[in-house]
Amino acid sequence: MRVALFITCLVDGLFPDVGKATVRLLERLGHEVVVPPAQSCCGQMHINTGYAAQALPIVRNHVKAFERADVVVAPSGSCAGSVRHQHAAVAREHGDAGLAEAAEDTARRTYELSEFLVDVLGVTDVGAYFPHRVTYHPTCHSLRVLKVRDRPLRLLEAVEGIDLVELPDAETCCGFGGTFALKNADTSTAMLADKMSNVIGTRAGVLTAGDSSCLMHIGGGLSRLRSGVRPLHLAQVLEHTR
Repeated sequence: MRVALFITCLVDGLFPDVGKATVRLLERLGHEVVVPPAQSCCGQMHINTGYAAQALPIVRNHVKAFERADVVVAPSGSCAGSVRHQHAAVAREHGDAGLAEAAEDTARRTYELSEFLVDVLGVTDVGAYFPHRVTYHPTCHSLRVLKVRDRPLRLLEAVEGIDLVELPDAETCCGFGGTFALKNADTSTAMLADKMSNVIGTRAGVLTAGDSSCLMHIGGGLSRLRSGVRPLHLAQVLEHTR
């Protein structure tokens, strides 16, 4: 299968190793991966902060960038969620029915990584080997917007050598929320403290999730505590082999 990678801003700009891991994983499973060069931001940060009109050209660009892709895969529940649940609504709200229809078509072909592996490819065992104690944080957008449910856990459970431990209060938000962490810093910090306490309590050496944004937030806090816990994207765990 030919897969178009929606790399996302955060991965492209700050966490390129996540993108590389995603490509290596998909190629190991026998698929050709292309990265459409015209792609840019999905516009989520504009939409979420009340600048929906300014997001329109971004949505238009996204649709154009992926118009020829049979399937689009993103290593981000947050950005995949924006494409699936915001793009068409924004276009329709601003009277562009044609763009809304095109955005709906793009949305139908767009998957978060774990969704693509489990639902489209029908795979849970990707041949990974990761002999470490790991705990998993289900990010808010993947859990509540995309409803990926247990797909990431099914993939992790199939990893050879892994010691997968349950994270207490796993479904509680880590406190990032994009600009929420800036506008509500005290609340965000308190939520982060609770999340870090639960992560450290598992005695895991690795924290994994499907969104680099949440891992950046939690990982930053854990590093300041010198906890020794490494944040690793789900793709980085799954791409490891013997």
